[in-house]
Amino acid sequence: MTVAPATDTLILGSRTAADEAVCRALSDELRRNFSIDFAIWDGESGELLRVGQTVPRLQTMTADELVRAVARQRTAQFIADADGILALALPVHMSVDKSFVATGIFATEEAKRSLDSLADMFDGDRDVAGAWLDSQAIWDANGLLRLAEAIVGKLNAEADVTRMKKEVDLISQNLASTYEEISLLYTITQNLRISRSDEELGQLAIEWLVDCVSATSFAIQYLPVAEHGDSTYKARTRPNLIISGECPVDEDGFRALVDDLELSAATGAFIANEKATIERGWYERGVRQLIVVPLCEGDNVFGWLAAFNHVDNREFGTIEANLLSSVGALLGIHSGNRDLYRQQSELLANIVRALVSAIDAKDPYTSGHSDRVARYAVRIALEMRVNPKLLNTIYMSGLLHDVGKIGIDDNVLRKAGRLTDVEFEHIKKHPELGYKILADIKQLADVLPAVLHHHEQWDGKGYPMGLAGEGIPQLARIMAVADAYDAMTSDRPYRTGMPDEKVDDIFKRGAGAHWDPTVVGAYFKAKADIEDIRWRERPELNLDEQSWA
Repeated sequence: MTVAPATDTLILGSRTAADEAVCRALSDELRRNFSIDFAIWDGESGELLRVGQTVPRLQTMTADELVRAVARQRTAQFIADADGILALALPVHMSVDKSFVATGIFATEEAKRSLDSLADMFDGDRDVAGAWLDSQAIWDANGLLRLAEAIVGKLNAEADVTRMKKEVDLISQNLASTYEEISLLYTITQNLRISRSDEELGQLAIEWLVDCVSATSFAIQYLPVAEHGDSTYKARTRPNLIISGECPVDEDGFRALVDDLELSAATGAFIANEKATIERGWYERGVRQLIVVPLCEGDNVFGWLAAFNHVDNREFGTIEANLLSSVGALLGIHSGNRDLYRQQSELLANIVRALVSAIDAKDPYTSGHSDRVARYAVRIALEMRVNPKLLNTIYMSGLLHDVGKIGIDDNVLRKAGRLTDVEFEHIKKHPELGYKILADIKQLADVLPAVLHHHEQWDGKGYPMGLAGEGIPQLARIMAVADAYDAMTSDRPYRTGMPDEKVDDIFKRGAGAHWDPTVVGAYFKAKADIEDIRWRERPELNLDEQSWA
């Protein structure tokens, strides 16, 4: 395995400038996350499109069919594993018919023990093999795969967002020409906010439809978007029917009606007037005329919108059906955006879980420390009456405050005895290491002050910046007290946890010197709840904000 020529781009065949730009952006994004260059392949043809400057030649020897198989399977996976050298493939789907596969070569601990075998990949040159290995980060296979899955999910989610924005623009360009339709659709688009739930916007939409469509009643049945217990964040787990006017069917009747029609996203609007409703046996159930349209985004159906019975007992036609279709499309896109936002939140939650698991794996003796500190910090913040919008940031800060310990030497981190000065200086690097680890994750930008400054002291004698007093970010001051409490009360290899009386005495003496006295005061006011949290260990991280405290 030799290093490919120093070229930053290799385009094979006839490729568009857009493809080249996507390949370049994808390559840059992966380099930021993994700190190596990837080879980029066409997921449909299996052709090599782009290689970075430091891509090993082995990385460009993947079979076309293997590349296409990875693209079809849509999951990050290892495509080779030899003597501690892993070949990782990441599929990225930019659209329904356009996909790319990125491949990278990574080293594990086993590679250090297999230098002779590794040298065979470098034409028998141990020096070249050793130099390459020294330049590589050493990865844990499971952790690498989890990170790869998270990154693939992020990239595919971003591509979905771009695609849905284009669909919104297309729908906006095809709005109906009548004033009533334009007014209605404009009003709905003005309310396409992620913060507004599907049901809230749906209820408003069917109330607005009363002024535009001559129907006696409207109904929307929203379908589940998650299985019960599968979602960290609140998500609909059962059908929900909302109505306006005197609807002739209940929730079960609506579901039976849709099942009877065998509707799907592809069928579009369905219209049934009096003759059809009599033939299907609906007339006797109060359904004289009917329009049903899907609430869909692409092939994903989030529910059904229906108009029942013309107010003048006339027939429904294409004008009413087209308007309902436009409303259904907007509601479907809103539901898709909401669900995508939830999935991105789940993705972020999984990234956080993976990072916390990595922290716990580094030092199993303090497993659970991050979650406890996060809950202590939230409880202290509640006592201080901080802005409720900050609670999410505070909790995430607690979970991730020690993420920099991933980069600390295990022998130092797990040492049972007193640290030497050199070892202490080494472990003091973890706040800055944590900052660097998280700095490129835009969604976690708000937690960075707590990660970087949770070891600062009120008197300015802390680290890494020596900040003092209110110059220390408030989140970091709260985190410092929560972190100290857990450190003092937890058993460590070199000592058992301190009794509560000693902990309280240390806090009293350290208030105004080591810690912010206001935060210490809040700790004492919330002490009973904090002790309760301490004894209520949780089997896994719970990112549902309602259960943090």
